[in-house]
Amino acid sequence: MADDTYLTVARLSEGLYKEKMSKFISFAVPVSTLDEAKEAIARYQKEYYDARHVCWAYMLGAARTEYRVNDNGEPSGTAGKPILGQINSFGLTNVLIVVVRYFGGIKLGTSGLIEAYRAAAAEAIRANEIIECLVEDDVRIFFEYPFMNDVMRIVKEENATIISQYFDLDCDMTVRQRRTMLPRLRERLSKVESLRFAE
Repeated sequence: MADDTYLTVARLSEGLYKEKMSKFISFAVPVSTLDEAKEAIARYQKEYYDARHVCWAYMLGAARTEYRVNDNGEPSGTAGKPILGQINSFGLTNVLIVVVRYFGGIKLGTSGLIEAYRAAAAEAIRANEIIECLVEDDVRIFFEYPFMNDVMRIVKEENATIISQYFDLDCDMTVRQRRTMLPRLRERLSKVESLRFAE
């Protein structure tokens, strides 16, 4: 994979794993911010208020450095970590996996719990579609109206996306470009007379 791509899940998906009367219902949820992850966790905790445990793990950001796990009352390291392990083994980010456990009356033991949460998380991921996304950055530019054609030509040739534009005597435009292609776009734009970049 290139430096400016990452893998994530395409949509919400569900999995199910049963072991010794216990039922593990799992969900893979696409999330791109901490707030989205927190909202989804709260939603599942509310919906499955009658479950013994609602455990989860998430990974955020293209660099895959922002993550958290939660055992929600299970013995330490038996739920959140195995869920995160599946996120890692599939190489995913911008994903939350929630596993809801309904206790069946028979204890599974530490290794049994780890295996159950790992298997449930994997089920939710396998039920989904893994997609490759681009890491893109925005750049805001200002230029005088007579140089509009020069700017538009470069933006088009570099396959950048215009996010917003305001045209007057002084023009203001925000464009989005794939991270590895951004330096070239900036370099070409910097040669346009009157053009400056937002700080």
